Amino acid sequence: MEKLVIEKSKNINGEVDISGSKNSSLPIIASTLIHGGNYKIHNVPEISDVLTMLKLIKQLGGNYDFQNNKLEIDTENINSFEAPYELVKTMRASVLVWGSLLSRFNRAKISFPGGCAIGDRPVDQHIKSFESLGYETEINQGYLETKKKGVSGGIFNFDFKSVTGTENAILASIKADRETILKNCAQEPEVFDLIDFLNSLGANIKIYKDEITIKPTTSLKQKEKLYSVIPDRIETGTFLILGLIPGNRIKINKTNPSHLEEPLKILKGMGAKIIVEKNTIELSNNGDLKPFDIKTDPYPGFPTDLQAQFMISAILANGSSTIEETVFPSRFIHVAELRKLGAEIRVKEAKAHITGKTTMKGAKIQASDLRASASLVLGATIAEGKSEISRIYHLDRGYEKIDDKLTKLGVPNWREKE
Repeated sequence: MEKLVIEKSKNINGEVDISGSKNSSLPIIASTLIHGGNYKIHNVPEISDVLTMLKLIKQLGGNYDFQNNKLEIDTENINSFEAPYELVKTMRASVLVWGSLLSRFNRAKISFPGGCAIGDRPVDQHIKSFESLGYETEINQGYLETKKKGVSGGIFNFDFKSVTGTENAILASIKADRETILKNCAQEPEVFDLIDFLNSLGANIKIYKDEITIKPTTSLKQKEKLYSVIPDRIETGTFLILGLIPGNRIKINKTNPSHLEEPLKILKGMGAKIIVEKNTIELSNNGDLKPFDIKTDPYPGFPTDLQAQFMISAILANGSSTIEETVFPSRFIHVAELRKLGAEIRVKEAKAHITGKTTMKGAKIQASDLRASASLVLGATIAEGKSEISRIYHLDRGYEKIDDKLTKLGVPNWREKE
């Protein structure tokens, strides 16, 4: 395994290009299983989660070519409806092939999903939606076995806004026997990106607020114009934090500011100077930052995937801030590691209380999940001396070439063998 070594960065200035969205690419790739054909997708990030999904596609009988963020997938010869434990255990998003395989074969066998250790993330909303749409699921030896039991399609109202639950229900409805109406759906930009991709192939999906209607189709086919994945809003939010350090200036290119309205509102309220244009955000800070209170919520609320990173902005603020986690209440594993750097953070139930303007010093720390690893990187850039972050395979799951991007901005960093 490798560790990432980071030294305190005195002058972080420059520009960074944002990669395509991880959380859009994975369901879009999974959706190519619905109908056999050749699909070309641009702006796909070269990260380990994408490579894992592509391995799964190949295991099911497909082929792909992936170069320079351009992906071509051939799913004509998909011959299996089983997603094995060996691949699904490493990435929760692998569960998205579940709905696609149901559309293709009217049955699927999926291992219970794995991924980040950020608390219990059940699949009950997936199972409930499939049952309402005409499928039944049995659990056998760690596998979820789902098959069609009658007329497919129907109406389902989610108990809460589940992103992968919404996406899987959409994928399972594309070739249904009748119209499907999904209510209380997740409204994240990544969900809408999947819908845009499917509609570009000939699907008939309409959105009205948090209600999604899918009229079934018999086939999907890519048009001449290739599809491009939206920018990664979580990567954007991560790099924005670097611009909060007094004297720094960060310009972020190839992003979509409209997907980050709530985080930008928080940063402006802290006192950061922000210039927003169509596809760029420039952020700098020349004075004291104000503390804040935030609560994570489904989109358009503050994203849980930026909770750990914004903890670093709270450390930079002059005063006490609070962060309440409502999506994954146990998602505070990174707090113990930030304390090793000198952060003063107290967690009670699902709320973190952060004391700002504390002295941070380099230490040996360990990543526990994808977004936690990003917060440790940010913490290391403001800690005196040198920090060593182990288990950075978590970081590589969602951040493309982050070493190079940090170096370009002026952050001294390198990898070493553990």
